[in-house]
Order: sequence, then C-alpha cells, then structure tokens
Amino acid sequence: MMATKHEAARAATASEAIGWRPFAGLLGVVLGSMIATLGTRVTTFGLADLRGSLGAGFDEGAWITTAFGLGQLISGISCPYLASVAGGRRILLTGIIVSFFAFLIAPLAHNIDGYLIAQFLAGLGTGTFIPLTIIFIVTRLPKPLLAFGIAIYAMNLEISLNVAASLEGFYIDHLSWRWISWQYCLVLPLMCLGVWTGMPKDKPNREALTNLDGGGLVYAWLGLGAFYVALDQGNRLDWTGNGLVVAMLAIGGLSIIAFVAREITASRPALNLRLLASPNILVMFVLLAGFRFIILSTAYVVPTYLQILQNYRALDIGAVLVWIAAPQIFLVLPLAVLIQRIDPRWTLGAGAALVAIACLMVTQLTGRWATADFLPSQIIQAVGQSLALTSIVALVTRTVRPDQAATVGAFMQTSRLLGGEAGIAFMETFVRVREQIHSNLLGLHVQGQAADTANRISEYGRVVAGQLATASQATGAKIQLLATAVSQQAFVLAFVDAFEATAAVATFCWFLAAFAPRAPRPVDPPAAPASSSLHKAAI
Repeated sequence: MMATKHEAARAATASEAIGWRPFAGLLGVVLGSMIATLGTRVTTFGLADLRGSLGAGFDEGAWITTAFGLGQLISGISCPYLASVAGGRRILLTGIIVSFFAFLIAPLAHNIDGYLIAQFLAGLGTGTFIPLTIIFIVTRLPKPLLAFGIAIYAMNLEISLNVAASLEGFYIDHLSWRWISWQYCLVLPLMCLGVWTGMPKDKPNREALTNLDGGGLVYAWLGLGAFYVALDQGNRLDWTGNGLVVAMLAIGGLSIIAFVAREITASRPALNLRLLASPNILVMFVLLAGFRFIILSTAYVVPTYLQILQNYRALDIGAVLVWIAAPQIFLVLPLAVLIQRIDPRWTLGAGAALVAIACLMVTQLTGRWATADFLPSQIIQAVGQSLALTSIVALVTRTVRPDQAATVGAFMQTSRLLGGEAGIAFMETFVRVREQIHSNLLGLHVQGQAADTANRISEYGRVVAGQLATASQATGAKIQLLATAVSQQAFVLAFVDAFEATAAVATFCWFLAAFAPRAPRPVDPPAAPASSSLHKAAI
C-alpha cells in the first residue's frame, strides 16, 4: 500500500514537472515541419500562376521549386554543426527570421531572378525545421509526450502534403497568388512564440568554431545539391541528352566520393557517416526514402491524371487529396497509444501492406474516373501511410542516442528530400515513357483494325456534322477526335502502370520492415544535453 502511494506521488510529480513548456515547444517544431513540407507542394501546384504573374517562361519557372528544395537541402546538411555551435534553439529562431522575410518579400519581386533568390533563402530557413524537430523530440520531449510527439510529427507531414492543392486553389480563386508565400508569414510568428517559450536554451560552444570541417560541408553541399538539381530538372531536360544534367550528375558523383573519403578519414568530420555503417540505421533511412518515394509519386500521379484526363483545377484536385489528409486528425491519438503498446515493426508492415493494396485498387482506373472513384483507395492509403510514417519515426527516435540526434536529423532531411525528389523524377519519366509505348501500341491496333477505325471516324463525323464550315475541316476534326481518344487511353494505361510500380515499391518496403531493428521501449530523455553533446554528434 505504501509503495502504491509512493508510485502515485512520483507519477503526480512527473506530471507536474512536464508543465506547459514542452507543449509549446512541440507546437513550434510541428508548425515548422508543416511549413517545410508545405512550401514545396503549394509552390508546385501554383507554378503556372507564379510563372504568369512573374512574366516567366516554362523553363525559367521550372527553377522555382528547385531553388526552394536546394536551400532546404544545404541548410539541413549543415544543421548538426550549426546546432553544435549555437544550439538548436538559436538556429531554429534564426531560420524562422530568415524564412519570414524571404516569404514576405518573394511576391514583391519584379522578375523571376529576384523570386528565385527569395525562394532559395526561404529554403535555407525552413531547411532547419525538420532536423531540429527530430532533435527536440529525441532530446527534449518528456517520456509521456514522446509517442504523441512522434504521431503528431508524422501526421503533420501527411496533412501538409495533401492540403496543398486546396490551399493553392483557394488563394488563386479568392485572394491572390501572393498568398502562396504570405500564408507562412501568418504561421511563423506563432511558431517563433512556441520555440521561444518551449525550447530550453543551449549555451554556445565556441570551441566548436575551431573544429569546423569546412571542406566536408562544401563537398556535401556540392554533391547532394548537384544530385538534387539533376533529379528535379532531369525529366524536363531529357536526362543524359542534356549537358547541364550530365554535368550535375558528374559533379554530384565526384563530390560525394570526395565527401565520403574525407568524412571517414577526418578526425572531426562534419557528419558522422559511421552511423550509416549500422545496418539498423541504414534500413530505417532506406525505408524513409522508400515511403517518401511512394507518397510523392502517388501524389503526382493522381493530380496529373485529373489535370490531363478530366481538366481539373487545383481546387478540384484538392477535393481528392484532402481525403488523405483528413483521416490523419483522427488517427493521431490511436497511433500514439498503439506504438507504445506493440512493436512498431508490426504497424510498419501493416502500413506498407495497406499502401500496396490501395495502389492495386487504382489499377482498375479508366478514363471516366473522377473524385468519388478515388476515395476508397485514398482513404486506405491514408491509413497505411500514417501507420508506416509514424512507425518509422518511432523506430528512429527510439533507436538513436540523444548525442546522435543532430546527425540523424540531417540524414533524415537528406533522405526525405532526395527520396521524394527521386519519386517524382522517376514517376514523371516513367509515365512519359509508358504513355509513348502505349500510344504506339494503340496506334498499331488502330491501323490493324481498319473497319472498326472507319466506323469510329464515321461516328465522329456525325458528331461534328453541321458544326464546321467545310468538308476538309470536318475531316480534320474527325481525325483529331480519334487521336485524342488514343492519347487519353495511352495516358490511362500509363497511370495504371505507375500505380503497379508504386505497389511494387510498397511491397518491397513491407519486406524490408522485417529487417527493421526491434526498438527498445522509450526512455526518459536527458534533462538538458549540453552543446558539447551535439558537437559530438557532428564529429
């Protein structure tokens, strides 16, 4: 009886010790990860409007998303060292200030060059958000909140990715294209307040300034940055058929080799690559990249289908994608409880299986599918992605030590960006090539079934009869209608192939889940890790 009273007293003391500050800090970092994810997606959906407003052509405008992602990649790589010198709180507050002013001035740019510079600066600022979110969850969040922090972080990524189309469509229809950037200026002050009041202060570590591995950071920036540019621009520029893409791939490959050689041999490397020698850590990063591939590739296929086949606008597309975002709100609490009670590997495998099933459901796609036809598969995919992402983050945060959090956060940011970019680049190229193949095959069938083709053209002729002035115009219209029908069917078959490929990747992730480490139960994080601990993570 006495022991029970003591345990109750300790539990009450622990509950009181949590206070409100961790909640404020969690709100701040979660808002940051939402902004970092939303930044690229909203800009992607609003790219045509941005190009038109800035007077930029297609080729110039294609660099808008590249500039933002490149900035995020560079600052994400630098986070372990920056956190070791100044502390995570100061770096996060600096990133908020840089992002705020970049988003504020971006719509005021008079030309595409000014907008690209603002986008790059916004990427530099927001690139600190996700790595430092991981640091906060691993090192600062009390044990009772750890599972909820993990679930909220994963939920936030899903919501940010899938509400972007609705937001962009609303701004264009009801406000202005400028709100694509200005929306963050409304959220960043709230994030700043949460970080300012909820994250503990770290003492600056001036000694770390003398141990800067500048060469390692430069090699990492060049290597990973060049790869990112090549992935983002490769499909538009025809990959190896373009000198810029080939140069980026060559620079990236050589720089990565130099980076790895330097970090392995340096006494104080910028990033501790030895962590990747652990099979457990490597498997989790492959899983994270795999699911980013799945999420962003399917987030590309559905909107592209609706745009090409159904002529949907962004707001109409958002009505489909929001069904992936909406269930996340109701899954947070159950998932937080679930990952505390069972091995996250089981929920990871279940999530991967649900995503594969959802993708296979869409292989029944036809040219008549619209919003309602996608809803069953999208809801199943939403549940599967939530299970999988929450499980991966739980495994990462439970497996790594607090002094490894900064480096692991940088690796997660790199894996997230490159995995997602690889997913979109692959799907863009895959759909384009498969459409060309199916169009050629369908064309052969059109030629081989001359009687059926003639009947089809005759039916088209009755449709356009009386609407065109001359017989030659009517003949051209009939042929154009047939060509459009063949092209649409070729696209449908290409999208079916894309969902089959995504289902294959999800199946691979399901198989790989069996090799994920068995995570220990979460333990109380240290009360206040010193800046020197973060420096050890960087070296």
